[in-house]
Amino acid sequence: MARVATAIIGTGFMGRVHAEQIRRLGFVDIAGVAGVNAAEAAAFGQAMGIDRTTGDYKELLADPAIQAVHVLTPNALHYPVSMEALHAGKAVLCEKPLAVSAKEASNMLKLAEKKGLVHAVNHNLRYYPIVQHIRQYIKAGELGEVLHVQGTYSQDWLLYDTDFNWRIETKDNGALRAVGDIGSHWMDMIQHLTGLSITGLCADLATFHKTRKKPKAAIQTFAGKKLKPADYEEVKITTEDYGGILLHLGDQARGAFTASQVAAGNKNKFAFEIYGTKSGVAWNQERPDELWIGNRNEPNRILIKDPSMLMGPAAGFADLPGGHSEGYDDAHKQLYKRFYARVADPSKPVDYPTFEDGRRGMVLLEKVVESSKKKGWVKVKF
Repeated sequence: MARVATAIIGTGFMGRVHAEQIRRLGFVDIAGVAGVNAAEAAAFGQAMGIDRTTGDYKELLADPAIQAVHVLTPNALHYPVSMEALHAGKAVLCEKPLAVSAKEASNMLKLAEKKGLVHAVNHNLRYYPIVQHIRQYIKAGELGEVLHVQGTYSQDWLLYDTDFNWRIETKDNGALRAVGDIGSHWMDMIQHLTGLSITGLCADLATFHKTRKKPKAAIQTFAGKKLKPADYEEVKITTEDYGGILLHLGDQARGAFTASQVAAGNKNKFAFEIYGTKSGVAWNQERPDELWIGNRNEPNRILIKDPSMLMGPAAGFADLPGGHSEGYDDAHKQLYKRFYARVADPSKPVDYPTFEDGRRGMVLLEKVVESSKKKGWVKVKF
C-alpha cells in the first residue's frame, strides 16, 4: 500500500492516543504536529519522537506533502481548522463531536464532498471486535425486531468541584458537555448497531456543580487531581454534569440512556443493552471481549472474543487471536486503518464514520438542548 503522510493538530490526551495508533498502521508517517504554541508542540514531539513541530497549524496545511490531518483541538476549533484543512486539499479525521452546531457540520460535509476529499469523525467505539459481531448478529436477524435499548456512558473524572477541563466551558466545548462528549458516542453506537435512526427524544439535563474551581494553569484531560487551593479560581458553570434521555428509534422501538461525568467509581463505563423479539445482547466497554446474549427459553450465554467465532465481516476487526484482548487503542487503530486505506486508494470502500455521521450527531445534540429547554419530547429529522 502507498505510504501516506499525515499531521496531528492538537497535543492533549487525544493527541497521544491518535499518534500511537497511527504508527501501528505501518504505512502512515506522522510528518508533523501542531500545538497551541511552539513550546507545547515541541514537548509533545520530543515525547512522541516527532521531529517537526510548530505552534502554527497553518504551516502544516501549507505543506503539499502532507495528505491528511487529525483535528484534535477543543470542539469550538473543529470547524475552522477542518475547513482550512479541506480548503488546503487535506483529508480530515476530526474528533467528535464534529462541530458545535449542525450548520457547521453541514458546511464541513459539503466542502469535503465538493473537493472529493476523504473525511471521518472519530467514533472509534464502533470498532471493538465484539461490537462488530453484535452488528452482524442483528443484521442477520438473530435478535429479531428491535423492541428497546438502554444503557449508560458513565465516568467520574469530573465528580468534584475541583475537577476541571476545557470541556467544562461553553466557549471551548459548545453547549453540551456530558451528552456532547460521551452521550454522542452512545447515540451513534445504538444507531450504528440497530440500523435504526433516532426519530424522537426527551432530555433532562442537570448541572450539579454551579461553580467549579478552575486551575490557573492549563492541565490535560483526566489530570489535575493533585492541585492545591492556591492553584484555582472559581468560575460559573453552564454545561451539564448529567443527562438522562428517552428515545424513539425508527417507527416502534424505544430507548433510554444516561450520560454522566459525576458517577463515582465509573472510570469509562460505556454500556448498552439491546432487546429484540428473539433475544437480547449486552456489552460493557470496561470488559470489551465479553458479549452477553440473553434468551427466553434457553440458557443465556457469554461469548468471548475469538476471530474464528465472530460473524462474517466482524472477524476483520480483530487482529489478535482468541484470548488476546483488544481494547480502546485497538478500536482507534481499526478506524484509522480503514480511513487511511481510502486516503491511499480512493477506490476502497467507506467503512468508517464520515462527516455525515458527525452531522447527524450534531442534529441530535441540538435536539437534546431543545428538549431540555422545552421540558418535553421533540421530533428528530436528519
